[in-house]
Amino acid sequence: MNVVVCADKQDLGSQAAADGISAIRDAIARKGQANVIVATGASQFEMLGELVQAKNLDWGKVVFFHLDEYVGMKIDHPASFRKYLKERLVDRLPMPPKAFHYLSAETDPAAECSRLGEIIRLHPIDVAFIGIGENGHLAFNDPPADFQTEEPYIVVELDEACRRQQFGEGWFPSLEAVPTKAVSMSVRHILKSAKIVCSVPDERKAEAVRNALEGPVKPEVPASILQQHGACTIYLDPPAASLLRPR
Repeated sequence: MNVVVCADKQDLGSQAAADGISAIRDAIARKGQANVIVATGASQFEMLGELVQAKNLDWGKVVFFHLDEYVGMKIDHPASFRKYLKERLVDRLPMPPKAFHYLSAETDPAAECSRLGEIIRLHPIDVAFIGIGENGHLAFNDPPADFQTEEPYIVVELDEACRRQQFGEGWFPSLEAVPTKAVSMSVRHILKSAKIVCSVPDERKAEAVRNALEGPVKPEVPASILQQHGACTIYLDPPAASLLRPR
């Protein structure tokens, strides 16, 4: 695991996107296709803004998956991750990707876990763009996270800290409106990615960053598992890195 403290949030987005773009190009060169995981939330704004501006990248050879979605969430809801990714990524690419496997937990979450699980097993992930939550979660794997399951997608309960983050970022009109369940990519499946690019801006993430990077690996700090990935780079802005020991 590598840690890069960037000059500011925009620099973070630029460096993280460049790292991921390099991995995508390499995968296409090696095998004619790149399989990519993308995350959502405020932490990904700058990175996605840079990613869609990549020059001379054949997006028609890229297969996308995304990390999570709320149970019962309609695609036209402002907080829908499908809506987020369509508007901030897919619609802004210069050409359609080879495939974008949207995750819908609107009607039958268990069936969706099975459906997408079968697809992603056939697409080993070349690069995963992820973030870290204020409570240290990866995707929607809130503490204590399941570090054991091999299922690619699982139904999870969202803890109050996670729900407060979603409300605080402005996605919902009230805490009560934030769903209590979601479908999430599992921790172990995220770790199967050949390359992980993790973008974590903002001071509100500083404690989670310190616990994940400098504390023990444990389910109570889900993102701490990234310490065990050999090709993971964490991109931080100075506020997010403010509690780390000098490096």
